Amino acid sequence: MSNLGPLPDPLVDTEPAFTANGTVRHFGQVPAHTTALEWLRANGLTGAKEGCAEGECGACAILVAQTDRAGGARWAALTSCLIPMAALDGAELVTAEGLGTPEKLHPVQAAMAAAGGSQCGYCTPGFVCSMAAEFYRLDRQPPPDATSPGESEGAHPETGPNGFDLHALSGNLCRCTGYRPIRDAAFSLPMADDDPFSRRRLTSAPEFRPTFLERDDGIFIRATTLPQAVALLAENPGAVLLAGSTDWGVEVTIRARRAPLVIAIESIPELNVIHSDDTEIEIGAAVPLSEIAAVLGDRVPLLAQLIPQFASRLIRNRATLGGNLGTGSPIGDSPPALLALEAQIVLVSAMGERVLPLAEYFTGYRATLKRADELIKSVRIPLPYSNVTAFHKIAKRRFDDISSVAVAFSLHLDGGIITSAKIGLGGVAAIPLRAHATESLLTGQPWNRETIRHASATLEREGTPMDDHRAGSRYRSLMLSGALMKLYAQNSAAPEVSS
Repeated sequence: MSNLGPLPDPLVDTEPAFTANGTVRHFGQVPAHTTALEWLRANGLTGAKEGCAEGECGACAILVAQTDRAGGARWAALTSCLIPMAALDGAELVTAEGLGTPEKLHPVQAAMAAAGGSQCGYCTPGFVCSMAAEFYRLDRQPPPDATSPGESEGAHPETGPNGFDLHALSGNLCRCTGYRPIRDAAFSLPMADDDPFSRRRLTSAPEFRPTFLERDDGIFIRATTLPQAVALLAENPGAVLLAGSTDWGVEVTIRARRAPLVIAIESIPELNVIHSDDTEIEIGAAVPLSEIAAVLGDRVPLLAQLIPQFASRLIRNRATLGGNLGTGSPIGDSPPALLALEAQIVLVSAMGERVLPLAEYFTGYRATLKRADELIKSVRIPLPYSNVTAFHKIAKRRFDDISSVAVAFSLHLDGGIITSAKIGLGGVAAIPLRAHATESLLTGQPWNRETIRHASATLEREGTPMDDHRAGSRYRSLMLSGALMKLYAQNSAAPEVSS
């Protein structure tokens, strides 16, 4: 294509290939924007179903081997409707057909059948794949005080006696079976045996490799080094950058968008760091959210509260902070939390790096200070953290939904006094923003009901909330006010906490 600039070495024309259910398969002469789901179904692997085509129902779930930071591999369940098949070049994937056969069912399939976990069966393969990913989770352990299914309903209502976390199924929807039989199947599973899928976890997943694919509908390139990526972007500033594809995938499937050039950057080492020292934590822009949660745990409490509310695990296994910030959306879940943490964003181009406070990054509706020749390299979160934090997401569904309002609090209390206050807001203006007026009002004041009531009236007026199909402006304002009162109610003993 004439608008494509010079290709950096070692990118050459390649024929993408991948291993599907143990067999090497080639991409073939199909369009560059073909999704993994489209390719699988066109090539006879019809277990994966198309339900919503935007990553919300889980009917299209598949398993993909991903390298973990210990050097082994894990089975991650992904939504195949959002991922370009070309992005799986070199990957190792398994569909529901590849787990077992009618003559020899996989333990997950057998448990679903025994519990009556399927009626129409449309959603079942997706449930099976998500369940299998949790079945093979290396650190799955029974809760210490749960010895039977009945006991698990008390202290651990979402964790079975076998250590199965029901949140693993949060992105899978069922319309006819009912969730109780599916839950029973999950909680009845044994610990994983020494089968081929278990043994596969002992060695790393296939490494990403440079990919170049040209078709009539566009060009797909995977850059595996940062110099490759920034050189391509310098010559082709209108290119679409792709890491998890959880946002771009919706543009392709629902809005039928096609890009002349897509540059996949998920395999670049500099974009996959999670580094910390005494002053900050740096998170690479292409690190999946589920991996951030696994590596950091509760070390950054505000992120630990945010990530479980970010879509579903199917999405979090691909979604990234870089992608969420790169869209510039005013309703993204991560910007409010990162604003409250006073995060910085690292941008890189062929001319070098620059670091911006995230509070200065957003300039208008889906507009940012990132130039067309730049990509997001990482996010830096300064230390230390405040001792009272919370992320409140107001949405029509608890999980796997877009927020009407998102509020992130980061307050530091010392001797019953609010010594600092940082509040990030989403969904109440054309951009994510800091609630500066409320922050000023809180700082230096005692942590008591009177202070909170006074500040809540100010927080209610922050931003310029609007009416849309998710919520009305008045509702959004009331949710802001209520969020601060809720924070106080949940931390009324916080004056006892000091630095």
